[in-house]
Amino acid sequence: MKAIVVAGGHGSRLYPMTKFTHKTLLPLSGRPIIDYVLSTIRSAGITDVTIIGNKFIDKIRKHVGDDVNYVLEEEPKGVANALQLARDGNEGTPLLIWFSDNITNIDLTQDLKEFSTGAILLTRDVENPSDFGIAVIENGEIVDVVEKPSNDIGNLAIGGIYIFDETFWSRLDLVQNKDGFSISDVTKQYLSERNVKIISVGENTWIDCGTPSSLSRAAKMVELGMFRIRE
Repeated sequence: MKAIVVAGGHGSRLYPMTKFTHKTLLPLSGRPIIDYVLSTIRSAGITDVTIIGNKFIDKIRKHVGDDVNYVLEEEPKGVANALQLARDGNEGTPLLIWFSDNITNIDLTQDLKEFSTGAILLTRDVENPSDFGIAVIENGEIVDVVEKPSNDIGNLAIGGIYIFDETFWSRLDLVQNKDGFSISDVTKQYLSERNVKIISVGENTWIDCGTPSSLSRAAKMVELGMFRIRE
């Protein structure tokens, strides 16, 4: 299995901080977000990692080093385009796709070891479901994902951490030009085949650091020992 860390875009939700540096280099209790991301990926046994970054990608490289692959997104053109930039060298293999706003301390080692086909999604209960992709559950099974729902369909949010089998790229090709594309357009294909597993975690083990308020909350959780870096 290989990992792709999606860290492109403008980082506009974190302006003005991200006008001068990359969002993954913002600190959580003295260590940048990217350290927490890579720690979880590597501790799960993945050694081949590609980071998709924006104009600050050299700053990421300077901090992380050359033991990962780097892809420059010169101009933000959406998630599908960013992923396609990392396609070379990442085909024909299962993928852990990680949107870099997110951190988790869940141990994925066993799940990755047992993974063979389909998709795995990380989920947790949230208070503001209209800000997330929300899982629709029927008879104890996930049957759909609705992006930022306006009506009450539940509060089980899909985190920005996904595990896909080697058919991911062909599935992405089918939907990448869809208006309003999101990664859920890929996961829905797996859902239609009833080939999706969810890992439901608590807030303590997954948080989106993409806004100033959530970044501050994540920093406090790090100080309390809820998130840690596995050296």
